[in-house]
Amino acid sequence: MMKIMKIIKNKIKTISVAFLSLMFLSVSCTDEFLEVGATGSLAEAQMSTYAGIDGVLIGAYSALNGVFGNRFEAPNHWVTGSVTGGEANKGTDPGDYSSINPVQRYETDPTAGDMNNLWRGRYEGVSRANSVLKLLADPVGVQAADVTRMTAEAKFLRAHYYFDLVKHWKNIPVFDETVASSELAAVQNNGDAWGQIEADLTFAAANLPATQSQLGRANSWAAKALLAKAHLYQGEWAAANTLFDDVIANGVTPAGAKYALLDDFSQIYNAEFDNHAEAVFDVEAAMNTGSTQNANYFDDLNYPYNTGADGPGNCCGFFQPSFQMANKYRTNGGLPLLDGSHDTAANAIVTDYNVNSGDPFTADAGELDPRIDHTIGRRSIPYLDWIAHPGKAWIRSQVYAGPYSPKKYIYYKAQEGTFTDASSWTRGYAVMNYTIIRFADVLLMAAEAKIQGGDLNGALALVNQVRDRAAKSEHWVKNPDGTNAANYKISPYASFPDKAYALKALMMERTLELSGEGHRFFDLVRWGTADAELDAYLAYEASQGLSTKFGGATFTSGKNEYYPIPQAQMDIVNGTDAGVIYAQNPGY
Repeated sequence: MMKIMKIIKNKIKTISVAFLSLMFLSVSCTDEFLEVGATGSLAEAQMSTYAGIDGVLIGAYSALNGVFGNRFEAPNHWVTGSVTGGEANKGTDPGDYSSINPVQRYETDPTAGDMNNLWRGRYEGVSRANSVLKLLADPVGVQAADVTRMTAEAKFLRAHYYFDLVKHWKNIPVFDETVASSELAAVQNNGDAWGQIEADLTFAAANLPATQSQLGRANSWAAKALLAKAHLYQGEWAAANTLFDDVIANGVTPAGAKYALLDDFSQIYNAEFDNHAEAVFDVEAAMNTGSTQNANYFDDLNYPYNTGADGPGNCCGFFQPSFQMANKYRTNGGLPLLDGSHDTAANAIVTDYNVNSGDPFTADAGELDPRIDHTIGRRSIPYLDWIAHPGKAWIRSQVYAGPYSPKKYIYYKAQEGTFTDASSWTRGYAVMNYTIIRFADVLLMAAEAKIQGGDLNGALALVNQVRDRAAKSEHWVKNPDGTNAANYKISPYASFPDKAYALKALMMERTLELSGEGHRFFDLVRWGTADAELDAYLAYEASQGLSTKFGGATFTSGKNEYYPIPQAQMDIVNGTDAGVIYAQNPGY
């Protein structure tokens, strides 16, 4: 039954594969053979019908998962958001996917092909959304209500793609469906991205339905949440707060369920609970569609290394949580160490670094936030329903990337072949949805807006709501005998005595709750703390034995907050009669 429900939930993704395949077929020959359309195209009249427009719209949704199969395109931004945010190391060894190496050292080059593919993939999403809007300008036989809804969905998607682009590059070209393709090369990369994003999301919030018949489609509440996030990124606290309050009080999922935190933290990352009450906006995954790109292809490397039948994927050792990230789960009296002392010798997590799997090892006995063992795979702790993590045996190179493995969005042993797509080279194509915005994220963004607006008590209640969910001991990681796998202790904050303390608590809570989900780097940039935080991270990782990897690396303020405009894109538009169209970001 669960497998059948998964197929139904992922109907929108399956349709996209079928429709996009159809688009690239030749139009069948008729008696009027001299009027046959060009190979690889459909007649405009076919595209302007409800089915045609909806098919193009589903194609715009499919770009959420990436277009070119490049892992930098991942909706979870595991490289550009989490690795660069200090939550994780690239993992594996120096020679494996070596183009990530300079990115994690903040030495990204404008010629990097991976970054160019991320740019191309997000603009492909913009282009597909614009194609929908062009078709909706003159539809054939489409009801007015459907025109409005599909317009709102396309604008929501366009806003999301522009949001991703602006937080990576800041200075980007912005255009809508009215700009002819012949004019795109003259669009400069200093457009008003936030103005376009806000306009699109305001329309989407006002015109999308609260519920959808297909759960992968955005609803009005997702648009309001993303609009509130856009205001937050711009420091527009009052506007963000008003929208977040509405989403928290009244928001529902596309299926109509009231937004809520799941009781069990681990269920967020489990395919059996997809489209749950915490999913505000997600990317639908599907299996056995003829393309593993409809599964979580972007995470196919992000499993413990060389597990054999004892663990998931049996490959490849990427995306290893950092020493410092694990240390941040240390608690004292159930609260995190906001003074930075989590990295001191007295508080750092005991690891099995350079301890062979067969050798004796005594795990850390100190207080820990229970979310550590839902987030980080570490020696002697049960790894989902597989075996206890054996440590070094599941790590490709501890001296390069440390002792930890990723644990979120990993499939369970009981799900192999049911919630995994085994049609390609690895068992590691899982099919749980990736949640781009989840309700805990909304609560913490709302808390931030309240702190900035002076409502410390309101913020306290929201932060504690997130902590209270983590404190439900019946869902902590257990040993086979039913005992807790570690010394878990987590408590709510008694108060936020002042704004500075409240912000420290909020920033730490986002780190602990959302680790590995691609938010950290962008949070640090908008908070203005990236330079200090990331230089401290680099120094600490090097001090723990990773000096070969991080020695000499530094975050450069005024440069590394944004990525370089891809040189390939600059070469396309610059040097024409119009002169310089794209200006490079500072420092590159």
